[in-house]
Amino acid sequence: MMLQSIFGGRRETVPCTVEVSNTFESLHAHVRFDGGVTVEPGDEVLVHGAPVQVPYGEEASIRRTATIRRAGWIEKSWTKLTGDFEFMELCEFSFSERASL
Repeated sequence: MMLQSIFGGRRETVPCTVEVSNTFESLHAHVRFDGGVTVEPGDEVLVHGAPVQVPYGEEASIRRTATIRRAGWIEKSWTKLTGDFEFMELCEFSFSERASL
């Protein structure tokens, strides 16, 4: 049990709802877990079932099952330590008055 808290690997299967929107106003997909289950830094989530395809202009809410692999202390710490750097790779900054692409 002590090694599991350090290295992780504990798995948990939970029911969830996948909400997908493919409209002009919003393009998003969210997974909401039942029973107040939360995901923490370093955890991995695998949603089971066929890929969700929503035609343009529509929204869908689909019930599925997800498996959460819980991260251990080392993996959580590493994710928290390096997460900000990885996020910054996704950002593009422009400090000029006119943006040019």
